[in-house]
Amino acid sequence: MDIQRSILIVALAVVSYLMVLQWNQDYGQAALPTQSTAANSATPALPETPSSGKASDDVPTASGEHTDAANAPAVASNELIRVETDVLNLAIDPLGGDIVQLTLPQYPRRQDRPDVPFQLFDNGGERLYLAQSGLTGANGPDARANGRPLYSSEKREYRLAEGQDELVVELKFSEAGVDYTKRFTLKRGQYDLGVSYRIENQSAQAWTGNLFAQLKRDASSDPSSSTATGTATYLGAALWTRDEPYTKVSMKDMDKQSYKETVQGGWVAWLQHYFVTAWVPSKDDSNLVQTRKDSQGNYIIGFTGPALNVPAGASAETGATLYAGPKIQGKLAQLSPGLELTVDYGFLWFIAQPIFWLLEHIHSLLGNWGWSIIVLTILIKMAFFPLSAASYKSMARMRAVSPKLQALKEQYGDDRQKMSQAMMELYKKEKINPLGGCLPILVQMPVFLALYWVLLESVEMRQAPWMFWITDLSIKDPFFILPIIMGATMFIQQQLNPTPPDPMQAKVMKLMPIIFTFFFLWFPAGLVLYWVVNNVLSIAQQWYITRRIESAAKA
Repeated sequence: MDIQRSILIVALAVVSYLMVLQWNQDYGQAALPTQSTAANSATPALPETPSSGKASDDVPTASGEHTDAANAPAVASNELIRVETDVLNLAIDPLGGDIVQLTLPQYPRRQDRPDVPFQLFDNGGERLYLAQSGLTGANGPDARANGRPLYSSEKREYRLAEGQDELVVELKFSEAGVDYTKRFTLKRGQYDLGVSYRIENQSAQAWTGNLFAQLKRDASSDPSSSTATGTATYLGAALWTRDEPYTKVSMKDMDKQSYKETVQGGWVAWLQHYFVTAWVPSKDDSNLVQTRKDSQGNYIIGFTGPALNVPAGASAETGATLYAGPKIQGKLAQLSPGLELTVDYGFLWFIAQPIFWLLEHIHSLLGNWGWSIIVLTILIKMAFFPLSAASYKSMARMRAVSPKLQALKEQYGDDRQKMSQAMMELYKKEKINPLGGCLPILVQMPVFLALYWVLLESVEMRQAPWMFWITDLSIKDPFFILPIIMGATMFIQQQLNPTPPDPMQAKVMKLMPIIFTFFFLWFPAGLVLYWVVNNVLSIAQQWYITRRIESAAKA
């Protein structure tokens, strides 16, 4: 009967494992875009998508209010302007000069499809996500009653050539004696690009206007969230102020009310998993930063700059920097103070930042993030070695006095009060701390949680392989082998611990490896790797200490 039951349990475990594997294969990967979108995104020539031609309520006034140009005539641009560098592929709509599409060729959407780059900006294919900028105010061409300006360009395709470090794309528009040049400056290897305006006032009157720049996005889900369980990383806006260098403004916040504040310098950004887009104005300008929700249900965060006055016969320039790419802390910190905080490690950031710093330096030596995690685990274990040793000594002593505890249980039977008193006296006599075994876990939990966010939030871990079947440390083990090994190491650790005197507590402890294995099935493989290595080191340390104490007791 016992043999039949064992066979049934093993068979059930195998069937359950195979079912989970099939579920993971069917639902565990991020969906690719539609065939037409994927095909276009994989080529330098981005798809031609005409804009609506309406200003709608996108364009802010100089005071930060927004125009309602729903009745403006629709003038669709005939063709998008395509620009390609080594790290950015983007499309500019001549109507307004907005960046309406942008893909990242260095970051595939999925590891098994390196030919499909990740799409950040999109003008309605899978979502609406745009980087808009223009000139508003009294004479700004984007605040015209008949809609936004339709720019012209010398070419429809621009490409950064081999050996070329900088690419400049110029759009031109003229009206009422004023010539406008909107210039995009892109550099090799850089995810930030300059967007500037030159106003040449050849009219007989002074020109006045304001620069505005904003990010517009719909309420669709985060396409870069790669965990099958939908681990919630922040999707929403953020901004910098003098008092708060990193302030989140979520979509729920925008649903409730608009945000307005005058800020000198700073930045406004839209965050998602691994990637960020941000407008960075001049650090010397005082800008009106604002967020809101438009009439179509889209969310907007942006800024309106100070008034720019250009006398008749004179010219002037203004502009800002747009960053659109991965959350690389070093580059973000150089671009603007506080922008590196968009790599959000949560409330344990003060632990996570040193962990990432150390992990990054180890990786610079080893060149593999998986082995770097293993070395990091060893270093953390060495740092906590004295505390762990004291805890394991306490557990070893409890294991050594287990026969005495059993004798007390037989002596006092169901008299729990006398049993507890006798146990406390025994612990005091043997110099045992009954809570000492909890210390290693309690000490490791903050490090564990901080490392969880480092592995989850750091773009360096995205699609980073270790070896064999672990091809992406930022997502779960595709075959759940590491979590199963982790559960096995927890079980072995339990065998080295003293059995709890309470039968119910003993049963709960036996279930812990199974419960933890189930939870760890969905954790990033890098995190499970850390826990497996940590458990193996703990087993070795605990086995050595227990053996030494038991040998001394026998002697």
